[in-house]
Amino acid sequence: MSALGFGCWAIGGEWQDADGQPLGWGKVDDEESVRAIRRALDLGVTFFDTADVYGTGHSEHVLGRALGKRRDDVVLATKWGNVFDADTRTLTGGDDSPEHARRALTASLRRLGTDRIDLYQLHLADADPVRAAELREVCEEFVREGLIRAYAWSTDDPERAAVFARGEHCAAVQHLANVLQDAPEMFALGEETGLASVVRSPLAMGLLSGKRRAQRPLEAGDIRSRPPFWLQGFDGSGADPAWLARVDALRDVLTSDGRTPAQGALAWLWARSPRAVPIPGFRSVAQAEENAGALEKGPLTEEQMAEVERILGR
Repeated sequence: MSALGFGCWAIGGEWQDADGQPLGWGKVDDEESVRAIRRALDLGVTFFDTADVYGTGHSEHVLGRALGKRRDDVVLATKWGNVFDADTRTLTGGDDSPEHARRALTASLRRLGTDRIDLYQLHLADADPVRAAELREVCEEFVREGLIRAYAWSTDDPERAAVFARGEHCAAVQHLANVLQDAPEMFALGEETGLASVVRSPLAMGLLSGKRRAQRPLEAGDIRSRPPFWLQGFDGSGADPAWLARVDALRDVLTSDGRTPAQGALAWLWARSPRAVPIPGFRSVAQAEENAGALEKGPLTEEQMAEVERILGR
């Protein structure tokens, strides 16, 4: 599996919660998404992460179509736990029952056009740990049946992640981390247990791309235009100026050795933990090429990492 994955949230297109809150990243061009996935494959990216709820099934459809006959060349990850109405593209709730896990898996296999999922992830970050232990055993059943190869929990709580980590075929934990938002407890858990850290939001929802500017409005269907409580770095009128100031302060070190800011942010994660597999999002071939280009540059040096800490005052 490549040290870099591609996250497929954005290519799901527009969707919303029951109150009309946008949960996607705005409009997408499916043909461009397919081209971007295939370009990533050509550039050595072999890990793709999606979820059944992204675009209420649309992201899985697009990813499955793009991979086509190259399915066996990649590690394919998806998630379950959310309930949605695909006709209205609306998130309607969550379901942590074992019965739903099997229904969701069957539906994901169909949308992705495959006979197995390589990494199946619980997508309910705050699920009850006792129920999660039951779901861990359900995942072990799926492994025995050949429906999945391994499983993980997408959560930022190390105690919850540790519940899944006790399972024989738990291979990873998915958690938030980036140069602005370190996750020492989650990285420590991965290193102690041998789990991969599948790192979501490695570019801080686009802030670390270096292309965001304060007070630049976002399109109405973009989750960042009306940020929910858990989405930091955006204030409803665009990117938060205080966050952008930190990005600007880091620009020189992140763009060292010919990197773009995004490539520098990915390089920071690889230096932060040898088990980190960042999964930046993408909506275009150009973004796919830029993100994949980080692989050639490798991790930041110890000196560069120390400079980051000095700049951020950590």
